[in-house]
Amino acid sequence: MAVQSKLVPTKEQLARVANAYARHRPLVQRGLTVAFVFYVISSTYRSFAARPTGSSPSPSRRRGKGKGGDASKPRVAIDAVFYQRLSRILRIVIPSIRSKEALLLCMHSSLLIFRTVISLYVAALDGKIVASLVRAQPGPFLMNILKWLLVAVPATWTNSWLSYVQNKLALAYRTRLTQEVMRQYLGDEKDPQDLKVFYKLANLDDRIKNPDQMITHDIQRFSTHLAAIYANVAKPVLDVILYNYQLSQNVGAEGLVLLTLLVQASAALLRALTPAFGQYTALSAQLAGNLRHTHSRLAEFSEEVAFFGGEETEKMLVEREYAGVVKHETRVLRKHWWHSCVEEGIVKWLWGSFGLCICAIPVFFKLPGIAALDMGGRTEGFVTNRRLLLSASDAFGRVMYSYKDLSELAGYTTRVATLLETMSDVRKGKFEKALVSSASIEENAQILRGRGVIIESEEIQFENVPIVTPNGDILVRSLSFYVKPGQHLLIVGPNGEGCGKSSLFRILGGLWPVYGGIVRKPPASQFILIPQRPYLSLGTLRDQVIYPHSKEDMEARGITDDDLRAVLRIVQMENIIEREGGWDSAREWREALSGGDQQKIAWARLFYHKPKYAVLDEATSLVPPDMEGLMMEHATRLGITLLTVSHRPSLWKYHSMILQYDGQGGYVFTKLDAEKRLALQQEKEALDLKLLEVPKMRARLAELQELAAERSRI
Repeated sequence: MAVQSKLVPTKEQLARVANAYARHRPLVQRGLTVAFVFYVISSTYRSFAARPTGSSPSPSRRRGKGKGGDASKPRVAIDAVFYQRLSRILRIVIPSIRSKEALLLCMHSSLLIFRTVISLYVAALDGKIVASLVRAQPGPFLMNILKWLLVAVPATWTNSWLSYVQNKLALAYRTRLTQEVMRQYLGDEKDPQDLKVFYKLANLDDRIKNPDQMITHDIQRFSTHLAAIYANVAKPVLDVILYNYQLSQNVGAEGLVLLTLLVQASAALLRALTPAFGQYTALSAQLAGNLRHTHSRLAEFSEEVAFFGGEETEKMLVEREYAGVVKHETRVLRKHWWHSCVEEGIVKWLWGSFGLCICAIPVFFKLPGIAALDMGGRTEGFVTNRRLLLSASDAFGRVMYSYKDLSELAGYTTRVATLLETMSDVRKGKFEKALVSSASIEENAQILRGRGVIIESEEIQFENVPIVTPNGDILVRSLSFYVKPGQHLLIVGPNGEGCGKSSLFRILGGLWPVYGGIVRKPPASQFILIPQRPYLSLGTLRDQVIYPHSKEDMEARGITDDDLRAVLRIVQMENIIEREGGWDSAREWREALSGGDQQKIAWARLFYHKPKYAVLDEATSLVPPDMEGLMMEHATRLGITLLTVSHRPSLWKYHSMILQYDGQGGYVFTKLDAEKRLALQQEKEALDLKLLEVPKMRARLAELQELAAERSRI
């Protein structure tokens, strides 16, 4: 019993401890408050810090390789990869501390701090208004109401400006990011290398199927989330610190510590129950892009689909993509539903009950250093503390919500960063595309690993250059030929794709990489392509002839509309100017002009630009033979060297060299003797006609033999 009495403190000892604590309570309060501030900042940092990636795949593997890649379901997490990608994008959207975006960000921060100061003042004013009501003091009550109305002016001004500046910030981010993406995607006048990224991204790489959606929708959503995430993180953290500091002055830092422990425990539970909304966001954007891509394919090939009667098949494809979107969105909605129930139950009701208990501390307990208050003072203190606590609880809840917002931002960051990374790889000549099975053969694989040399020259010369498609199909293992300016080259081969005719032009235009050998050629700007179905841009009739020049570019070259009229006169299209309403008339020219007129416009474009070389891919298939000859002869007079793919014998006489593919990887390059080749062609056709008569002659011979046999028997 004696030992037990020594362990239990006496009343005098408790009184001495309480007096000592009361004397040092201001110092303890300051220590607890400072510790709370550091705790809030450090816990926020830990909450948003990079999660360990563990055994997650590397960024290159996450992009996927061919059909077996992981690109269909990108891994999205708030990890080191996310922060690396976000840091790279931030350097684009905020290029310097003196930029407009940095100024808007500083203005946004100032408005956030000012709004918090106003909220603190309103909380104290709210308590004074209720206290004057409890004390039945009309004078102070009316004065406080007047202050309430006056503080509404800066409060409403601040809230409106906050919304305006945040939207301006999102628009500024989007503008910077779109400009950078378009600079890489479509090239830059200041960049001496025209890398045709928009073409290579669609034809030489499989990682991005819908760049249009990424450039329009994903960048817009990323910019909006990035502008909002700052307010959703910085403002709540600041509010948590300031509101709880003021609350600690009213109810004591001891209650604040207790409240923090309870809130952190429940917050950890809520965080553990939060689904991976970032990954869901990225997958939603990708599924929506796939659906959009399916619709765009239907619009692009509508004629072929209509002729084949493929409506049901296309409908099935569209419905399949849409079903995938609906299934995913339904799953996400269900997760949002139960997560919202748990979130509101913890943040609003559980934390609210904690707060009410904290607000009751000064009422039910005598705190050292705080004088006793009357009914009005207790009411004022409770209302003020209640207002501060609700604001602090709301701020902490927004910190919790901001993690979900950060997860969604991670989803859009993945999409935008994937676009930037893929374009960067394409600019460096690094492609990821599903290859044909033959590409795995060691001999073929060795060719695919190689890289050729491109030398700028006036002539065109290929020395042991393999012709390889983007999917690794080797059409010609080693192609060598030489064309001087003025030597028109005719290229022939089996009909259809797969022998190398069009592939050769794509190498000359700088669209496809060179996997070996030496290519000597002029720059891509010295080539113009006229396909069988020419491209007609959106714009005026003048724009169709001078494309891709503008009217200002045309005038800078000293060319007038009368000069353009003379060009149209050469292709016998002069009447189209008056027929369509003048040079400035705008139409959907692919619908307004026939196929033959479209080819004539393309030839007029060739005569306007006067390049060194013209690539003609069945470019005269829809015009009469006499018109075909006129255009060929005029191109020769202008000094344009023609590289022509055509099977029309009428074109042979305009060419001096021929490159003939056999469709099996072989070729013949030699001089073209048009008269001799035409004579041989005519002889071949005559023999073919005679051979067609052979079965009939044999049948007639058999009949005659039977008749002769019958007569001999008679």
